[in-house]
Amino acid sequence: MISRTTIDNVFDTARVEEVIGDFVQLKKAGSNFKGLSPFTDERSPSFMVSPVKQIWKDFSSGKGGNVVAFLMEHEHFTYPEAIKYLAKKYGIEIEETEQTNEEKEQASERESLYLVSEFAKDYFYDTLLNSEQGKAIGKTYFKERGFTDETIKKFALGYSPNEWDAFTSHALKNGYQLSYLEKSGLTIVKGEKQFDRFKGRVMFPILSMSGRVLGFGGRILTNDKKAAKYLNSPESDIYHKSKVLYGIYHAKQSIAKEDNCYLVEGYTDVIQFAQRGIQNVVSSSGTALTSEQIRLVNRLTKNITVLFDGDAAGLRASLRGVDLILEQGMNVKICTFPEGEDPDSFAKNNSLEELTLYLEENAQDFISFKASLLAAEAKSDPIKKAETIRDMITSISKIPDDIKREVYIKECSRIMDISEEVLFSTLAQILQKDKRDNVKKNKEKTTQPMEVIPQEQAVVKKVDVQFELERKIIELLLLYGNVEEDFEDLILEATEEGDITLRPEVVKSKVFEKVYLDLQDDEIEFANEEFKGLYFEIINKLNQDQDLQVDSFVNQLQPDKAAAITHILMDDEKYLLGDWERKEIYVKSKESSVAQIVSETILNLRRHLVTQKIDDLANRISTIEAEERMALMENVRDYNTLRMVLSEKLRRVI
Repeated sequence: MISRTTIDNVFDTARVEEVIGDFVQLKKAGSNFKGLSPFTDERSPSFMVSPVKQIWKDFSSGKGGNVVAFLMEHEHFTYPEAIKYLAKKYGIEIEETEQTNEEKEQASERESLYLVSEFAKDYFYDTLLNSEQGKAIGKTYFKERGFTDETIKKFALGYSPNEWDAFTSHALKNGYQLSYLEKSGLTIVKGEKQFDRFKGRVMFPILSMSGRVLGFGGRILTNDKKAAKYLNSPESDIYHKSKVLYGIYHAKQSIAKEDNCYLVEGYTDVIQFAQRGIQNVVSSSGTALTSEQIRLVNRLTKNITVLFDGDAAGLRASLRGVDLILEQGMNVKICTFPEGEDPDSFAKNNSLEELTLYLEENAQDFISFKASLLAAEAKSDPIKKAETIRDMITSISKIPDDIKREVYIKECSRIMDISEEVLFSTLAQILQKDKRDNVKKNKEKTTQPMEVIPQEQAVVKKVDVQFELERKIIELLLLYGNVEEDFEDLILEATEEGDITLRPEVVKSKVFEKVYLDLQDDEIEFANEEFKGLYFEIINKLNQDQDLQVDSFVNQLQPDKAAAITHILMDDEKYLLGDWERKEIYVKSKESSVAQIVSETILNLRRHLVTQKIDDLANRISTIEAEERMALMENVRDYNTLRMVLSEKLRRVI
């Protein structure tokens, strides 16, 4: 159990914009930050972070909360793990009791897989450094590759002993269950026998963006032709090859800072670049590039430079990945190394200055690179040249931005010496065909031949007035609860003629006192249970402290209540106007009319409840005896009079 002191220290120190900035590229938007949602595939940013309130909201998925809630949603951390992650990030010492074996067993399956993977990483690293076999074989290999001790430690490189069950036996002795060893792919189970999957291999831990161990890559060091040179962990609940990039944990900050990401193929390419001093590099780990992997980078930068070996086989096939990058609306450059070189060897054999200069001078825009590559293949063959041009236009058609497409068409026209009109016509044909194909696919998915689908009537969602008003009261208490305002109360008085009049009376009061007393006088209770709980939490906090700092208050609440407050506050932030004064447009702020908004909200809630009461009584009239009916009708008249008074008050609120 983590101590309350540690938790408070973490919340006091952690900055939501800094933590989320490790996972999402954020840009300033007024007093807030905006970025692309890390939870959905979107093109326009709807993810908002408020440094002032220390909360975030993703409007595309509806998720939101404080800094811990983000880590729990994005990285699937438990609450304690999120606190530990933040403590490690900010160098805070954690006070906690030791976790027992029983508590380990009670952890969820995903957490158990994370725990066993972390244990395996430490075991392989320790074996590399401290066992005779590890030092003689594993460490020697890494030293031959030119990796320093610091690099080996940074990437937690390791060695799995060349024995059938060395790791498995060690893990079982330390209380880890065989079922999780098997599910993580670390152990192969056949009947009553168990074998280490990575026997006799040097190990590369594959980390998530937050640094959790997801799986492993292992390279064999013998000349066994029957065994694969590289072996990856199989798919599991925590490891999905198509959604992971090797090196992303170490590279993320540099990618965002440099506003560019180098994409390579192998583990050692990443490690050698990082050791040389270029940190913003990741690898697809030898698998075909996927949309999910590209979106990981897209959160941090819009720019990718793809690095290919000088003699890479199937270079043209590799370019298909470039089309996927273009589809995500990203900017792509391509750089190849001299024949016989790859990113690993080139970085090893050149200084940082030489490597940096080479990348700057040889990184080509994708259209120029593709044109030169395909044109060399086509040479003087007109048929192949036509195919080359169509291939280039197909790539350009993947770009979602119309302006970029037009710029690339003009560039293609210049390089290939063909008219823009022909290229634009070809582009239109390709786009039209793609559109028809998509429509056809959608029809095949949703309809059967000759099936008549009745048109669905649009469902108009009825506004829950009471819900909105109760939500508004919570918002006002959070934002202005301790603000003192002049409230105009309208006192009911009877004239000599027997009519009812309203006498204004100004009362100075704090917003939370005004709200509480008015609701108390009318014996109004919140209908929404969530809002009711929040209402009393806020009122109690203001009564005790006479102050409410939203960021610290949210961090003290249970995650569900914290999320509810986040939604309320960030929905309000979404519609804030920009810097209109600079354009000489002067807009009245909410702060200048707090008293009016508070009074209107309370009066509207009272009027809504009175209207509900009138409707209830009216529905009962037809079901009761005549004597009771007269009394009930008199009640209805009284409530109608009250409703008219409330409406009059609303008209007079200034």
